[in-house]
Amino acid sequence: MEQPSRIAGTVRPGGRTARVRAAVLEATQDELVEHGFHGLTMDQVAARAGVGKTTVYRRWGSTPGLVADLMTELANQSSPHADTGGIESDLRVNALAVVEALNDGRLGATFQAVIAAATCDEQASLALRAFYLRRIEEWTSVVDLAVARGELPVGTDGGEVIRAIAAPLYYRLMITREPVTAEAAEWSVARTLAAARAGTFVTGALVTGGAPG
Repeated sequence: MEQPSRIAGTVRPGGRTARVRAAVLEATQDELVEHGFHGLTMDQVAARAGVGKTTVYRRWGSTPGLVADLMTELANQSSPHADTGGIESDLRVNALAVVEALNDGRLGATFQAVIAAATCDEQASLALRAFYLRRIEEWTSVVDLAVARGELPVGTDGGEVIRAIAAPLYYRLMITREPVTAEAAEWSVARTLAAARAGTFVTGALVTGGAPG
């Protein structure tokens, strides 16, 4: 789930409106990194972006609105799924991209701030959910291709496979506060792939007592 670490470096054409949005979202990310969600203020974002406060209030309405738009932009800029020709290497690309993102000083801090905000703010929670559902959907296709190639059982739920890759890495980041390493990514890939090959992620497998044999 690789992401860019700065908004302003990838401003797309679109005139003044696009430039204002890019400046405001970069300022929002700066403020999140430095002060966290609860230290984020509309006035400070406006000052940092060099735009009028009325513009920020009129377009985004609230700090959760800023966070929601920032997450949308990060999703728009994120890299597409891998297509290496094999499910193991595809999943490894995914896991290592998560590690890279979470260890990025700016981007990792952004995710931590938004994840923390999502525990107490519904709009932040919805923004975070939309971001990750979009990334999961993007990567589900690598599992579908693996099923078509005969690498994984028919009926394998691609979304659950991708969730299983990332979950141990986020657990380290947010719960146990352990280093999120490339070695941890390799463990996650190996364990998830073994479970997927065994049919654990086949739709209905756990309900019916196991993968079809």
